[in-house]
Amino acid sequence: MSVVIIGGNDRMQRIYTDACASYGCTAKIFMDNKGVIRKKIGSPDLLILFTSTVSHKMAESAVAEAKRCNARIARSHSSSLSALHGILREHCPAGKEQIP
Repeated sequence: MSVVIIGGNDRMQRIYTDACASYGCTAKIFMDNKGVIRKKIGSPDLLILFTSTVSHKMAESAVAEAKRCNARIARSHSSSLSALHGILREHCPAGKEQIP
């Protein structure tokens, strides 16, 4: 399952990637609006939008692109790791973290 994360804390980028990998998902993470997001996100299965750290314009373009490729959209005001785990638990096919 492919996941795109829009927003979040810059210093937690690696932690977000590792959390997604523990649920069997591959992740692309975009912290800021450098260039056209539409060309970069591809066609993910799930778009996670951390609304507290994203501009309104970037959020609108990401949601429009997710709708175009029929991706599920999950919004969270908090960009914490526990918020990400909650979203992944709800939307990933495994439904829970896969611990080796």
